[in-house]
Amino acid sequence: MSPPSAPGIWEHVYEGVYYLQRRNRNKRRSLGELVKRFREGSEALPDAVVVVDKEAKIVWCNRHARIEMGLKWPEDTGRRIDNLVRHPDFIEYFHSGDYHYPIEIPAPTNPNKTFEYRIMSYGEDQLLLIIRDVSRVSQLEEMRKDFVANVSHELRTPLTVINGYLEVLDGDEQQSAFASKAISEMGTQTKRMQNLIEDLLILSRIEASAERIYENSIDMTAMFKQIELEATSLNRDKGHKIQFKIDDSLRIFGVETEMRSACSNLIFNAINYTPPGGRIKVLWKRRDGGAFFAVQDDGDGIEEKHLRRLTERFYRIDKARSRTTGGSGLGLSIVKHVLNHHNSTLNIESKVGKGSEFSFILPPELIYENSLGD
Repeated sequence: MSPPSAPGIWEHVYEGVYYLQRRNRNKRRSLGELVKRFREGSEALPDAVVVVDKEAKIVWCNRHARIEMGLKWPEDTGRRIDNLVRHPDFIEYFHSGDYHYPIEIPAPTNPNKTFEYRIMSYGEDQLLLIIRDVSRVSQLEEMRKDFVANVSHELRTPLTVINGYLEVLDGDEQQSAFASKAISEMGTQTKRMQNLIEDLLILSRIEASAERIYENSIDMTAMFKQIELEATSLNRDKGHKIQFKIDDSLRIFGVETEMRSACSNLIFNAINYTPPGGRIKVLWKRRDGGAFFAVQDDGDGIEEKHLRRLTERFYRIDKARSRTTGGSGLGLSIVKHVLNHHNSTLNIESKVGKGSEFSFILPPELIYENSLGD
């Protein structure tokens, strides 16, 4: 603990050795305190934390990981995490190397719980696995989806009955002008509610869809021909010049009903919100290795402050104008969920007074290459 007394140069040697030992003891003490604070902080975290090396072997875990994941410490040190969490979605996620987004799967110790797994790089060749219990959030989201779907379904029948009687009353020539106007307005609003309910049901079906996008191919040419007929009918009183430029050879994998909803919503929005006599162009072609779809118009354009919120449910730029066009405020939300299901996103570019472009690119993996020639 103290340098011995020695004559000559040995005194300096002993003092140098003593100094180095004392400095190393201080470093070890500081390092020990740092490790202790790190462990205390990690144990206090509300989430389960596991550190694994590049070979997926467990290096360390906190108390919540031992409770929620069923890990044993230090017995599980060196065991592979993918041997302890055997869910196929987790194994695929862990070995994919793409950790930009978390995944949600049932808990390994309790299937009634839902865990969110997030992975990030940590230290040298190590990964930090953070596990959060999101059971309550998942339950609330499921309750919301079920509520919207059930209420929308239950409202369809009474609205259909009301609309039927209104159509009968509207044909009565003996009623007063006031009654005729009131019945006509009630019929318009009833149809508007029916359109809103149909959009809510479509959105609920898309959110709950478990259909695999790679199981069926879509004949986009035939789909666009049908949409063009509907657009022509809708444009009858608008006077727009609508041009469809379609690559007839470009087919994709996907869910046809969903893609029809997405594309028709974008096209019909352009028709409804472009001033009379405007130009609308619909594009479907290969671009940047993927399948590119766009709807371009030379209408009034949209202010930049609105662009980020356009895909929110029931968000409207001009509520009075939306009531006139009969919009439900769900069209772009439907487009957003369809594109999420097909691994794409909606891109919106607009300048006030010059027009707008709504577009998306489907990844090359979704392009259907007919190698069999049928």
